[in-house]
Amino acid sequence: MPSTEPSSANDLTEGELVRPMFRLAWPLVVIQLLQVAYNVGDTFWLGALSPDAVGALSLAFPLIFFLIAIGGGFTAAGAILIAQHTGAGSDEGGLIAGQTLSFITLVAITLGIVGYLVTDAMLGLLPADAETSARIIPLAADYMRIFFLGMPFLFGFFVFVSLMRGYGNTHAPMRVMIVSVVLNLALDPLLIFGVGPFPRLEIEGAAVATVLSRAVATAIGVYVLFYTDLGPEIEAGHLVPRPAYVWKITRLGVPTALEQSMSSLAMVTMTAMVATFPPAVVAAYGLGNRLISLAFLPAMGMGQATDTIVGQNLGAGKPERAERATWLASGVVAVVMGVAGLVAFLFPEPIVAVFLTADVEGRAATLAYGSTYLQFAAVMFVFMGVLQVILGAFRGAGNTKTALAFSVLALWVGRVPTTYVLVFVLAWGTTGIWLGMVTGNVVGMIAAVAWFTRGTWKGSLLEEDEADEREAEPETEIESATATLED
Repeated sequence: MPSTEPSSANDLTEGELVRPMFRLAWPLVVIQLLQVAYNVGDTFWLGALSPDAVGALSLAFPLIFFLIAIGGGFTAAGAILIAQHTGAGSDEGGLIAGQTLSFITLVAITLGIVGYLVTDAMLGLLPADAETSARIIPLAADYMRIFFLGMPFLFGFFVFVSLMRGYGNTHAPMRVMIVSVVLNLALDPLLIFGVGPFPRLEIEGAAVATVLSRAVATAIGVYVLFYTDLGPEIEAGHLVPRPAYVWKITRLGVPTALEQSMSSLAMVTMTAMVATFPPAVVAAYGLGNRLISLAFLPAMGMGQATDTIVGQNLGAGKPERAERATWLASGVVAVVMGVAGLVAFLFPEPIVAVFLTADVEGRAATLAYGSTYLQFAAVMFVFMGVLQVILGAFRGAGNTKTALAFSVLALWVGRVPTTYVLVFVLAWGTTGIWLGMVTGNVVGMIAAVAWFTRGTWKGSLLEEDEADEREAEPETEIESATATLED
């Protein structure tokens, strides 16, 4: 697989910043769009099968995402370490990549086994009526069990993307993602409906298609890492777990895993509060969130790019360039999100209407609520984008605890409690929901930017390791002198 981008860190740590930043960021946005294609493909074909199958997928996804979030933090840790070692020109990049790959594989196997065993218990926690319990939950369980069995393949691709991103190559994982999505879209109808020689597996077919397509992506990713020069050079010996490196990955990964898990839990909590409103409000909230998630993709891509650029420049001993890159990324994403927000604010009804079929029950009410929600959300687009860039800078610097703190502040101080007070205490109705969503990102961004300007994040992980080694040196010298006197 030929590369169209350099394999060194020089483009990120030297020269101009704008061009390499966009070259790094746009494939990340495409990868996220392709992930949406995964979900849309599954939903489309299962919708053609039965409404119950779509309902089962809707129930299964939040529970699956919660376990994925736990392991996702450790893949982010690998990207951070690779970025800083690449920027420093260290020869330990391959070792870090190998340690991340073997450790995440063990984590994925463990999560897969746990998820498989507790599938019924997790679904049993959902407040479902008798009809849902009889028709939809068994289908969700069938889907989830197969998905959990394929967890190592899912995480294998995540690790590949993270390691390549930390190295500065995002084009190769984008190409692999395209192959995986095309394969999934092709397998879905064949396995769901049993076309030709393929068995009719119905909802289990969607799970099998996802696992197989991720397995192919993982296989290609492993080939790229071991047999090409497109990323960090991994050798077989690098896969043997070493406690010191496992500890580094764990120390960086746990806060990020908590951050993603807390985000998932916040979504569940918000949904529970919204569920107390009429169906049109619930539908508008879900529709609005899907639209926001699409607008969120540029911010996510730029935040991940900032993660890598900051990590590589701190590793190269260039903290001022890392800071300049962060402000530049913040400005770019503010302009992009500002334009998107302006369009959403001025034309909410046409945008929402695209996603509503003509014969849907309560269409007029859903359109009205959804348009109002989108106008409120448009105000927070800039804040949401800049917050993601600043959090990416903290992660790139290895300050994953700081990123966790501001994510918790945005979600569990700015959003969830505010929504509860506005809706259930002050009785602001749907306005309380929309305003609560906006408040979280505004509060989180202002606090994160204020903390970022302090500059306390500018030390690299490599400098910390060197400091630890220097602290140990005096003891060694004293012990050596004592031994000499005794002789």
